[in-house]
Parts: sequence; C-alpha cells; structure tokens
Amino acid sequence: MQSLSMSNGANWSFRLTRTPRGCISQQTFCLALGNKKEHNEQGGNLEFNPTGELVDRDSQKLKECRLPPLVSALKASAEDNAASFHFPGHNRGHAAPSSLTRLIGARPFLHDLPELPELDNLFAPEGPILEAQKQAAELFGASETWFLVGGSTCGVQAAIMATCSPGDVLFLPRNSHISAISAMVLSGVVPKYIVPEYDPEWDIAGGITPSQVEKAIKELEMEGLKPAAVFVVSPSYHGVCSDIGAISELCHKNDIPVIVDEAHGAHFGFHQHLPTSALAQEADIVVQSTHKVLCSLTQSSMLHLSSNLIDRERICRCLQMLQSSSPSYLLLASLDAATAQLSDSKGTIFNEAIELAVETRRMIKQIHGISLFDTVNFPSSPGFDPLRITVGARELGLSGFEADDILCRDFGVMSELVGTQSITLAFNLGTKREHASRLLSGLEYLSETYSHTNGLSSETETSATTLAPFDDFNVVLSPRDAFFAHKRKVRFEDSLGKICGELICPYPPGIPVVIPGEVVTDRALKYLLHVKSKGATISGAADRLLSSLVVCDV
Repeated sequence: MQSLSMSNGANWSFRLTRTPRGCISQQTFCLALGNKKEHNEQGGNLEFNPTGELVDRDSQKLKECRLPPLVSALKASAEDNAASFHFPGHNRGHAAPSSLTRLIGARPFLHDLPELPELDNLFAPEGPILEAQKQAAELFGASETWFLVGGSTCGVQAAIMATCSPGDVLFLPRNSHISAISAMVLSGVVPKYIVPEYDPEWDIAGGITPSQVEKAIKELEMEGLKPAAVFVVSPSYHGVCSDIGAISELCHKNDIPVIVDEAHGAHFGFHQHLPTSALAQEADIVVQSTHKVLCSLTQSSMLHLSSNLIDRERICRCLQMLQSSSPSYLLLASLDAATAQLSDSKGTIFNEAIELAVETRRMIKQIHGISLFDTVNFPSSPGFDPLRITVGARELGLSGFEADDILCRDFGVMSELVGTQSITLAFNLGTKREHASRLLSGLEYLSETYSHTNGLSSETETSATTLAPFDDFNVVLSPRDAFFAHKRKVRFEDSLGKICGELICPYPPGIPVVIPGEVVTDRALKYLLHVKSKGATISGAADRLLSSLVVCDV
C-alpha cells in the first residue's frame, strides 16, 4: 500500500491563476536555444539562406518547435505534477482500464483532461481555444470558426436551428444527411425538398443546380413566402460538387442565407487540382468534418461563419445546447493540430495524395470490366473531388456489395462507402502506395475471375435503374409533428399508403428513403427490399429486418 507523504514544495504544482499556460513550453524552447542577444554577440546564429537572405537560425528553430496554442496548453497542463481531485475518474491515467492501455498506452489518458482554467472553456473561450479557433478561421477563410466535438451532425443541426424558426421553410436536397432531418425535428422547420440530379445506372445522387433553387424560390414566392435558408450538400459522399457560387449569388439577392454541408470537403481549396471551397464561394455557414480527409480525430469538426445575415449569438446558443458540457480536449486539440498541419504546407500537402489518386484512376481505366464514376456522369457539376474514386463491377455481374466483400475478404481492402452498383474509395494524406497496389490487384482479380459472365441480368438492371427513391414522396406532416405523433407498428407490406413514423435509410451514406411525415410509397418499399437484398444495412428502422414499419396513427 502506498503511503502519503509531504515533500518539499519544489515538487508541488499549483494553478493559482486562470492564465493559459501554453506559453510555458515556448519559454522552455527559448531557454534551450539560449539567449538570442548572447548568440548574436557570438555571431553563431546568423546565416544566409539559399535565396541569399540573412536569417536567424534560432528563430527558425523556435518556429519549428512551437506548438499550436491548444496543443501547447494541453501539453503543459498534462506535465503538471498535480494532485488531481477532479474528473475524469481515471485521474490522468492512474486508474485507466488495463485492457485499453495495453492497446493504446496510457498517454491518451494523461491528456484526457477536463475544463481546467488553463485549458479554456469551449463555450466562452478567451484563451488557447479562442486562439486556435481564430487561426482556423484565418486558414479556411471564415469570419469566425467554432470547434465541434459532436461531429458535423451537431454543426448541421446548429446551422439550421440558428437560421430557421418553427414554421419556417427550409430548402434542402432530398439526399441530405440524416443530421438535417433531425435538425428539422429539433427546429420545427417545414421542408421543401429539391430533387438532386440522379444517375440510375450507378444508383448515385449528385448535387442540386442554381436553376432548381431559383425555381423553388419562385414557387414559394407565389404563396407569399420565402425560405429561411437554403441547405446544400457539396460535395456529395461520392465527391460531386454543386455550384455554390451561383446558388449563393442567387440567394443573397433575396437575403436568403446559404448553409453548406461540406463534411466531405474540408480539404477543398488547398491544392490547385481540388475544387474551390464553399467559403470561397460566399456561402454563409459551412460545416466541415475535419476528421474525414484532414487529420483530426474522429468526431471532431468545424463550423465556419462568413456572413452578416446570421446572428452569431444564436449559433453560440445552439452549439451550447447541442454539444456536450464536458468536451474532449483530445478532440479539440486534434482540430488545433490539424489546422497547424495544413497551415504549415497548405499549398503542397496534398501533392502526393492527389498524384497517387490520379495514377490509380489511370490504371483502373485499363482493367477490363471495371467502370469508373466520373464527372461525365453529372455534366452540370462544376467540380469533382479527385481524392474520391468510385468504381463499379456491374459488367462482371457483381453488385457493389458483392465486389466489396471480395476485396475486403481476399485483399484486405477496406472501402469508405458501398452502394448497390459501386464502391467508393477515399484517398487521403495517409494513403500508401502499397494500399493502392493492393486495391489494383483486387480489381484485377475481379476482372480475371468474373469476366466470363455477361453482366447483370435484365431483371437486376431494371431494379437498379427504376427504383430511384428520391422523387416519389408526399409530405403530410412536418418531421417534428411526425416525430411526436402517436405511432404503431404494422407489417411491412401493410405500411403502403400510411404516414411513416420513422427515418429509414441504407447506411452509409445516411440518405433517407422514407422520412417521418411522408406517405409510404410502393417505390420506396421496393427500393428498401432491393438494397437490403444486395447487402445494405438499413438504419433508422426499429425493425432492421424490415418485417414491420412504424407508422403515425393519425
């Protein structure tokens, strides 16, 4: 049993002020480098760089060593020899579960700290979090940026709640993520869906066009109304972009704010071959999943504001209501670190990843029976993410789910997204050439093994091309009214014509087929059975086997 002892005060650590302590590590770096004046007098720290300019070697070393503000503060706080009488219960790793420390070590627990004074407050930042958010805003081109620990889901919810009040009309594409649907339940907004472009051969939805938005605005004007906001998903999960610039210009003429779900496009604008970011195209609120293609930890995201059409205080209130009151500082610090990583080499950081993706795409084109999804599938799209590669093996008689199973089982290739007709691969900063080679080997195996087949049967082709679920819907109740309505379960086949009481969608990518408040159609039922037979996981349904559905008893 350990005894308690009191040593001299030199080993104690106290926090007597609320001043952020991130500067401690920087002071240490200064001491390690020595006194600048002394080095100047000795002539030991000045040299000419390759361009002939006289530079200070010590200042360059200091710049290289300096940590991002929140990372620095977290490091300093974790290094305190503190007698911790605060949460979390593992107490800086001293009581961390051994089964997890054997997996990841104890250091993550050491830095898993609560809202200590020197670490700042996410909901009233005035120290390192504020500085980190300011640096992110400058990097991404926003007037203000908020760090999110609830993923882009809470960012989308906050954006809609900050712009829409109960009874307001929100324009949104039919293929919006489920977070937009839950936001309508929370806010009481009334949806007006815009059907996105759709490629039936690939069973993939694209973006919405400026002309569609203009038409929807005019239709609502005839009723004496205008939308509280226009919500756009760009890029899509498959990398298809909408023309945010034209949509923003159109909406701003009518004082309508534009919200962009740019969850899959946080990297846009940081390479000449990447599409333009939504912020650069005058979007008002942009939500990005920094953890997807950039390198923060999973569940960490950012919300960017770039508009005077929106009340920032309302955004703050919404985020405080939606996010945890005990945010993870590991997640927050990872956002700070990802910002610094991108800022250090923002013009070149994606060079290798894009080069590898382009080379891989070129080689896939040479594989018999493997199709490539490309910009030609959506000619109205102004941009396409080169780091998103979507392939199909329908000419070999394989669905996306079947091909993905083979690639995963036999080659260890883990895809990002699987559809009825496709597999989507996400290239990023960590993608290795060996990974791409393994993918190519797997696709070549599919080609060689299944090339004797004659493609999909006519029956399967008909199912894939005629069951597009997005444009066959009839909204009877708002999502909020349907959510709170009395409900009952009925047999799957008996749900036809009834008002759906649950959100049902194949996942990923979380694109709803039936939304609460809509009439269940024959087309929707057939599509659900079709994708389920192909291996899709049905999310949102109380009965994932689809033997029954929940309907509103109204």
